[in-house]
Amino acid sequence: MSTVAQGVRIDGGLIAGTIEAGRRHDASRVREILARALELNGLPDADLAVLMGVSDPQLLGEVFHTAKRVKEDIYGNRLVLFAPLYISNLCANECVYCAFRARNRELTRRALSQDEIAREVTHLVQEGHKRILVVAGESYPHEGFDYILNAIDTVYRTASGPGEIRRVNVNIAPLTLDEFLRLKAKQIGTYQIFQETYHRETYAKVHLGGKKRDFDWRVTAPDRAMEAGIDDVGIGVLFGLFDWRFEILALMQHIRHLEGRFGVGPHTISVPRMEPATGSDVASHPPHPVSDVDFRKIVALLRLAVPYTGIIMSTRETADIRRETFALGVSQISAGSRTNPGGYSEEENEDSGQFCLGDHRSLDEVIRDVAALGYVPSFCTACYRLGRTGRDFMDLAKPGEIKEHCSPNALATFQEYLQDYASPATRSVGEVTIAGALAAMEPGLRARTEKMIRLVKDGKRDVYC
Repeated sequence: MSTVAQGVRIDGGLIAGTIEAGRRHDASRVREILARALELNGLPDADLAVLMGVSDPQLLGEVFHTAKRVKEDIYGNRLVLFAPLYISNLCANECVYCAFRARNRELTRRALSQDEIAREVTHLVQEGHKRILVVAGESYPHEGFDYILNAIDTVYRTASGPGEIRRVNVNIAPLTLDEFLRLKAKQIGTYQIFQETYHRETYAKVHLGGKKRDFDWRVTAPDRAMEAGIDDVGIGVLFGLFDWRFEILALMQHIRHLEGRFGVGPHTISVPRMEPATGSDVASHPPHPVSDVDFRKIVALLRLAVPYTGIIMSTRETADIRRETFALGVSQISAGSRTNPGGYSEEENEDSGQFCLGDHRSLDEVIRDVAALGYVPSFCTACYRLGRTGRDFMDLAKPGEIKEHCSPNALATFQEYLQDYASPATRSVGEVTIAGALAAMEPGLRARTEKMIRLVKDGKRDVYC
């Protein structure tokens, strides 16, 4: 079955045939594909289908190792950190897997006031966050869409001590073109939206009411965002609703559509896996559960398929799973997350969140762990401020040149965190990590980075190149 929505074509028949053809492979073909992946040009669907079928432990290890090399060639060893900010759980949709669904009577409904949003932001800033993702259900208070725009203003004008939020990304329902133009004017970073599932029949079964029931309106939202001048969009799938192999190949069809129309694919891909949610039996019993092995394979295959794209791992997953995926292609992670409105500044009530969390650690604990593993925690937002978005970002990311900017900026923002917010234990680990990262740089880049770090140590903030 093919799905065509305003030029976005999801060809289910082609996907099924590709998956079937991919079953016929041997080790030599797998290794040929992995060799091509190291050229950083991505992989066609036929090659992805072959890798999907790899189960031999040795070959699977080679797939994972190749994904690690590709990630390091493009992004180096940095991990960008952010926090989601849930400002409202009001929703008119009936998505059977989500705690926010309209008919869920087990959830306390709430939309934060602007003062309450400022209090949440203050808490995040005081922990050390520099970028947040504003999240809201698809129903707003009496101000309508202005509620979201006002919330963005509130986030940007809220500061505490030496800190502030330097970039706001947004995960909200599909908008009209005019609304996207208004959103663009608020200087957001990335507009993020998940199709949840690209399988139309499954989509209809799990979206029973509200605007979200319209598959076509949702799948074309990234088009309207990019038409409005929002260069960076993030897309994703909720793994567990349908066969993960279908979802990856459908995701690739969507990506090729965006590349063909706008000359650039998604800035980020998120890989949420279904987790229990209050009032949802489906969330606790996914129709197509994804094993830990297949989940790691999903991350690795996406890194090989679209090497230039950021891959986001949320706190849905446990600390152990998150650690394992860092080496498979993940480049952005949330930390210290709460998924209920008011969850940061008030006593946590996970029953009022959108889903159950797997990683409950604080930002400081996550950073210490990340640094101890040899990764550089990054709070950099330089690309947005310098116009390295959309095609300009991809022109640097595709050949692996973006890390010439990202690595210095990551270390400068990490130094800033260590001085302003880190616990003594995290500061000790972080200093070792920074020293090791500097030692591994070529002399010219190291000298530039050391200069930036000295500026931070001397009291300057928001140093970037």
